[in-house]
Order: sequence, then C-alpha cells, then structure tokens
Amino acid sequence: MTPSEADYQRAVELLCAGELVAFPTETVYGLGADAANPEAVAKIFAAKGRPADHPLIVHLACHDAVEQWAEQVPDVAWELMETFWPGPLTLILKKQPWVPLTVTGGQETVGLRMPGHPVALELLRRFAASGGHGGIAAPSANRFGRISPTTAAHVYEELGERVPLILDGGACAVGIESTIVDCSRAEAVVLRPGHISPLHLEAVLGRLPQIATAEGAPRVSGSLAAHYAPLTPMRVITAPRLLDFINAQRHKGDRCGVIGHSQPPQLGMPHVWQMLPADPVGYAHGLYAALREMDHAGVDLIVVEALPDDLAWAAVSDRLRRSAAGAGQG
Repeated sequence: MTPSEADYQRAVELLCAGELVAFPTETVYGLGADAANPEAVAKIFAAKGRPADHPLIVHLACHDAVEQWAEQVPDVAWELMETFWPGPLTLILKKQPWVPLTVTGGQETVGLRMPGHPVALELLRRFAASGGHGGIAAPSANRFGRISPTTAAHVYEELGERVPLILDGGACAVGIESTIVDCSRAEAVVLRPGHISPLHLEAVLGRLPQIATAEGAPRVSGSLAAHYAPLTPMRVITAPRLLDFINAQRHKGDRCGVIGHSQPPQLGMPHVWQMLPADPVGYAHGLYAALREMDHAGVDLIVVEALPDDLAWAAVSDRLRRSAAGAGQG
C-alpha cells in the first residue's frame, strides 16, 4: 500500500506546522513530529501519555544527516550504519548541543536511525527537502506502555483523532522495535535487542556485544520493565507445562487465549488458540498482532508458550518478558 501524492504533501505540511503524523516503518508504526521543534515533540508525549524523561528516536533520511544531530560519531558507528542502514538499527551517540532535550529525555545522547521502509524514507526525504534539520522524532504510535502498532488500523485504535494523519503503508515487515546500540561509550553495547541480533552485530564488531544492564547506560525507548503490554493479564509458560496449565485454568472457569509456536491445540479445548511460526523472525512479525487479537477475544488470561533460550530469540523474549510484566494494568 502506497500513500498518494496528496497524502505525502499533507504529511509534510503538518510536520512543518508542528503537528503529528503517524507513519509506517519496517519495525512498527511511529508517531512522528519535527524533532527540531520542542513544541511539536511535546505533542508526542501528550498524545501517548509518555513520561517526559523517556527519550525518543530521531529518524533520518540518509547517513549524511547524522553529523547534524551527533557531535561525536566513532568509526564503529559508521561501520554499523554502512552495514545495517536503512534498517532496524538505532545508534546512541553524543548529541549536538542544539538538539532539544525534549527529544533526548534530558540526556546528552541522542538515538538515530534510518528506517528501511519506502513510505518512511519518502516522507523523511520530502520533509528534509522542506528545510530545517529534517529529523522526525517518532516513538511507536500507541498509548505509552501498550502494544506497539503494526498496521494503520492499530494506530487508529490506539490514538484515534489525536493524530491528524496516519500514512498507511500496510503491515510492518519486522514487527518489533529496532535494535538499539550505544556507541557513545568506549565499546558498543546493545541496550535493546531487536531484529538485528547480537550474532549479526558480531560480524561488524569482531566480538559478540554485551547486552547491557550496566549502570550509566543512556535511557532508551522500550527499556522499562513493563512495556508492550496487553490489557488482559498474561503468563508465559514453558512447553512441558502448557497443556496442564491451561487445563487448570479451564477447571477454575477461566477462558484462556493461547499463543504457541510448538504445541498444537488440543482437540475440544475451549480456548482461543493462535500458533506463531517456530522461528524468531516469523514469530516477531506476528507477535504484537497476536497479542492485540487476544486482547479483543474476551479471554480472562493470555497464556504464551515460552521461547527457546538462545541469542536468536533474545529480542522476542525481551518483548514477551516486558509484556507480561505490564499486562492487565489498564
């Protein structure tokens, strides 16, 4: 699905006027505003109900724009950009002095990425051509802490009339948020796992990167213990216990919505089932849509089959852990 010429023109006009525009990326849909305009950025926080100290990611149209926003760009950051941009990788760098603290959550670092979606890139190129610094600050286009949207319909469901325009680019290909790598310190460290795994990064860094829990790391999007959460309570259960657990819930009179990847549904079991692919890429693509579907299914509990414990599954395991921590708190 491709927006019309009129859609792009209106989107740029809205951004230049300090208004919000939702747009697709390859990861999830973003809620965008002119990153150089603190008043416009404040509208993102208001629309989402997002805490003011929670930093945003600035989306750029090209590599050449990086030094407008980042004061120090180490060689390793350029190497990562050359390998993975455009794509689902955000780099944390020392910000230029002019970059608004509203964007960075009051920090001296800024998150930058060049998305790998044709609609996002076209919007960014047109916005950059309109003058100014050309960066669009854009967290996920949902209420703070809730399930990230992977279709335009999800954005409308979450934010409705709070967004003057939603550019529809179809379903997001990746389905979970970008990998975030901190390049502002001596060694590059993963602050949020994503589609680009530590194994992918190892090929560029020459070592397997640390996934940080380290003190002193910049605050970044999606790093709270409870995030990406459905309104329905949720439990993650290992495969050997799965059928016994949902049978026990049935005997209590509770109706479960079950998301699995290896356990087939048991015939006659009165639950809502959804099977996701048994590979991390396919699973990530379908995860948020599946959680959202379960939220609408009228179940008492969402039960998710636990994932394999290896690096390839680190990103979706991270999202499931945070989803379960925040679930049922709406």
